Amino acid sequence: MAREDFPGWHGTTIIGVKKDGEVVIAGDGQVSLGQTVIKGTARKVRRLSPGGFDVVAGFAGSTADAFTLLERLEAKLEATPGQLARASVELAKDWRTDKYLQKLEAMLIVSDGKDILVITGAGDVLEPEHDVAAIGSGGNYALAAARGLMDTGRNAEAVARDAMAIAADICVYTNGNLTVEKITE
Repeated sequence: MAREDFPGWHGTTIIGVKKDGEVVIAGDGQVSLGQTVIKGTARKVRRLSPGGFDVVAGFAGSTADAFTLLERLEAKLEATPGQLARASVELAKDWRTDKYLQKLEAMLIVSDGKDILVITGAGDVLEPEHDVAAIGSGGNYALAAARGLMDTGRNAEAVARDAMAIAADICVYTNGNLTVEKITE
């Protein structure tokens, strides 16, 4: 079956919320192939600790591709300890220019508790406005919900959980089985 004929992996909503000195990254657990749910308990948010420096990362897209990118990010963080932005830019440059990495289909949201960054295969390292970032098939739903919830009395985790619940109600490729990681400055 040719790649363009393949029904495609869909699924995943990842959100990052920064509020009151903490960052929460949450991701759903659904993996779909075409119109079929293949797995409902995937763990798409991970804690990385290269050299004792904590980073939380969430990924959307192909799992194997995302793990390749996470390994590369860990190596960049080991080379530039405590410099998430610099490591992210170096990863994005490699991703954009390396012939092997160019074929990878994934996106990342990463945080060191101070900043939230979105890293894409187009060479982008984006720091979101309004302290909220979201990626994946339900990302826009989660983003809109979280932005609407930011001025309420909810903390970062409550905003992320509520936004993910709204996304799961709207996006058929997103479920309510969450993995949530919190990191502070």
